[in-house]
Amino acid sequence: MKMNYFFGIVFAFLGTACLSNCSVNKANIDESLKSHFDSAKVKGCFTLLDNASGEITVYNMSMDTARKLPSSTFHIIPALVGLETGFISSENELIQIDSLKYNTWKGKNPLDLKTAFQWHVDPFFSSVLEKMGIDTFKQWIDSIGYGNKSIGAAEEGFWMNNQLKISPDEQLGLMKKLYFDQLRFRKSVQETVRNLMLKEDNNAYRLSYISAKGMDEKNNQIGWICGWIEENKHVFFFVTMVDAGKQKIDAEIATEKITRNILSKYGFFLGKK
Repeated sequence: MKMNYFFGIVFAFLGTACLSNCSVNKANIDESLKSHFDSAKVKGCFTLLDNASGEITVYNMSMDTARKLPSSTFHIIPALVGLETGFISSENELIQIDSLKYNTWKGKNPLDLKTAFQWHVDPFFSSVLEKMGIDTFKQWIDSIGYGNKSIGAAEEGFWMNNQLKISPDEQLGLMKKLYFDQLRFRKSVQETVRNLMLKEDNNAYRLSYISAKGMDEKNNQIGWICGWIEENKHVFFFVTMVDAGKQKIDAEIATEKITRNILSKYGFFLGKK
């Protein structure tokens, strides 16, 4: 059963949830990580939170607290809201994309959430938000406290056009809340979205993340990777953001490579953490 507009208002009335609860004020600054960004010829930042100790490690604090467009990392939110409200019944429900309105999408249609999430299909999420109504969705954005909470009146692409923005520090807070079922959604809904983010699961570690790329106001290519890694029932949250400038590279691939190299430097992927 789909929730009505009133339910969204109730959630917003409860107050804005601050996602940036992973304070970087007492962070350990690791300037040695600069070499990983320099080798890819990009600017960027990296943040790691050891949940057990509360220790935070940061490279490039100024970028870590600066807001940029979330691009497809934002898909976490309409996935959560869609599942919570019933506009998406399950990760396998097929939803028709309006091929006339979203004529840039030439792939499979209808599409399920699992595939849309994996392949960053923006028209899928735009279609869901259009059915839901932008006013209703805005209440959820406000209640979550997502970045600058600016989505305007258009259903399509506000997470890609530099209207909506979020900082790496805020993304880190979102990852932690999602992992521990601390967002304002049913536990089963948060679990479903966490499962969509799972990339690797073996005897040594479990790696979950969402990645993305987009263009900022200066037409610089931005890359994101946000997630967590679990070893021996010990969880670490991480966020990497890259500014690749106007280079003709894939910022998303570059960000993933940098992140893996940094995590390897810190001794991850061996099952010894």
